Amino acid sequence: MRDPIRQVRSGDALGERPRRAHLAAFAVVCLAGLTVAILAIELFPHHSSNDDEGVYLLQAAMLLEGQLTLRAGELADAFRPWFFVQDGGRLYSKYSPVIPAMYAVSMALFGEPRVTLVAVAVGNAALVYALGSMVFDRWVGVVAAAVFAAAPMTLLTSSVFLPYAPTTLLNLLFAVWYLRGVRRGRLRDAVAAGTAIGLAFFARPYTAVLFAAPFICHAGRSVLHSVRDRWWKQGLRPLPGPVRRNAATAAVGLAFVGLTLAYNARVTGSPLTFPYAAFAPLDGPGFGHRELLDHSLEYTPAVALEANGAALWYFATRWFTAGLLGTVAALGGLAVALWRWLPVPGADGADDWESDRTAGLLLAGLFVSVTLGNFAFWGNYNVHAGMADPTTGLLSKFGPFYHFDLLVPLSIFAGFGVVAAVRRCRDAAVRRRIATVASPRAARAVVLAVLLASLLVAGAANAALLSEPVERNAVHTERFESAYEPFEERDLENALVFLPAPYGQWQNHPFQALRNDGGLDGEVVYALEGSPERDFAVLDAYPNRSHYRYSYQGEWTATPDDEIVAQIEPLSVRSGERLEGATTVGIADRIDRVRVRLENDGEVADYTVADPGSELSVGWALERDAANGSDAGANATDARGSVRLNRSPNEAVSFDGADEIVLTITQVQPEGATYTYRQEVTVRATEDGVQAIWPPERAGCRLVTDCGTEGTYLPDRPETHSRWETFETRLEERDSAS
Repeated sequence: MRDPIRQVRSGDALGERPRRAHLAAFAVVCLAGLTVAILAIELFPHHSSNDDEGVYLLQAAMLLEGQLTLRAGELADAFRPWFFVQDGGRLYSKYSPVIPAMYAVSMALFGEPRVTLVAVAVGNAALVYALGSMVFDRWVGVVAAAVFAAAPMTLLTSSVFLPYAPTTLLNLLFAVWYLRGVRRGRLRDAVAAGTAIGLAFFARPYTAVLFAAPFICHAGRSVLHSVRDRWWKQGLRPLPGPVRRNAATAAVGLAFVGLTLAYNARVTGSPLTFPYAAFAPLDGPGFGHRELLDHSLEYTPAVALEANGAALWYFATRWFTAGLLGTVAALGGLAVALWRWLPVPGADGADDWESDRTAGLLLAGLFVSVTLGNFAFWGNYNVHAGMADPTTGLLSKFGPFYHFDLLVPLSIFAGFGVVAAVRRCRDAAVRRRIATVASPRAARAVVLAVLLASLLVAGAANAALLSEPVERNAVHTERFESAYEPFEERDLENALVFLPAPYGQWQNHPFQALRNDGGLDGEVVYALEGSPERDFAVLDAYPNRSHYRYSYQGEWTATPDDEIVAQIEPLSVRSGERLEGATTVGIADRIDRVRVRLENDGEVADYTVADPGSELSVGWALERDAANGSDAGANATDARGSVRLNRSPNEAVSFDGADEIVLTITQVQPEGATYTYRQEVTVRATEDGVQAIWPPERAGCRLVTDCGTEGTYLPDRPETHSRWETFETRLEERDSAS
């Protein structure tokens, strides 16, 4: 029986000349880059629902300004980006700077970080081709590159600013250079391999170690065999080639480990404390109690088995090329290869054959190291929103990306399985032609027909698998387009924009496109809405800018079910000894009474209006307390003020320093249904009088008095509220003597 691997290496069913294979590989690589470029631009123009993208892009911008940290001083809370560690007034990312540096290169050269995405996609496909050619032959490399590039997880994960595809690029560079060093014995290949895996370690230590594990084992075995076979016979000189090569790889790799530890010491204060551990000490590999922010879990081996089993099953059936068809081809190719490789080659063990066998076994070893290593990482639980439902969670949009490196051996063995099957069909057709005295053209036609039919089936299966996550990501893109529409309609220059915080006090979570630069002094500066004291402090820090508030109507959740309608409002700070305001609202039909309520910190001033008509105007006044104003030693932090309703002047709501005053106007129907206008004004008492950030935040709420962003009032979008629902506000300075 003919050796299937020998047959693949010597076969010419698809063309023997290397030039044809190189051209085919070039076409595959270009198509991979083009597809990723289209997806990155068309599907993810505003980034994805994975908010880690903004972290890497902000780091890239910081690196271009020569910064490893953001210096925000006392305003760090207002500028803290998602997944950044806050250390006093200093902010730094939980991620290393390697992947951001890759994005920074294209930002510096082309002004567009997506160029790096394309370069990574091209590089990964080219390296899979090189690796497949080293293990089997060039045509296996071509098919392997095509299988890798077409995988849904490759396409979608490579089209966003996440670290998985770039880290795989570094790992593949290491693998190719390491194997070239084994085959050719050149020291420079070993140095290049050490550089690549060192950078990969700096980028994602655990991922790099899992990928390198089979190669490290092989390196150790090679060194021990060299010592055993040569040193005892020839003395200590010269050093055997495997010892020199692996020592060079290890030395360079360890130098980057030292660089990693130096970076840790620079940003966290300790070389052994990684930034991700400073952010969340219980977020690393291991079992037991795992915790990230407000999410925690007892991660047991049973949970790990269930989570990783589900992730691998979805990988095999939904995220690899052609789904289960592609996985079966890969497993078939792996089985045939192992059947030939595992026995010692013996008489057939020429040097080139042995190096090919080594490369193949090291690739197969990735199935063990990557799978077992991920078993100990609870992130594979977190990618699921529900392990029984592959259409939810991050897994539904990008696949089980912590297993991204498994795409490499799967693609290469699938390529081998496909090419071996085609050549088997070719041989069978040739034998049949000889037996039936048929023409060579007829035999080639049979092979071509089988190949085309297989490609059509695999292509249709892959397109069906890809369409579902593309649609899920497209829904998020539509919501982002609605959210960012006000920024596209308005040209902001020298602006300060306050942002809402739907997921807590984090910037770029979820508004990744609204990022600051490294100096917090770009054309537009973004600050989080927060406490009254902090909002005024931010305004004081940027006095010479145009000020705006970004808000939206709707509820922002992880699933984009609700429609989002957004707006940008110009802000100003109204100041004076006394500020008089009026809030005029529309009244619905069949309203029995209206309750007017002014409150702050437990203090309340209120009154009720019966039969209010079609409109109601509520007057109120804001002023500094007179007794406080006469104190010669008073300052802004000690100042007190009060707000009074004009209709009940004897009742006042007081405030200390900066505060938020809430005015609610609640309409009540006879049967008890209510609708509340809610106005929130941020105010401050100063040495000279009072200040208010204007206009106030406004909302209209049914049945409750506080409905958050779901009831945000948008005065310029009448389609977002009822015909009778009007909400007008006015604030003017008045001399306190009058």
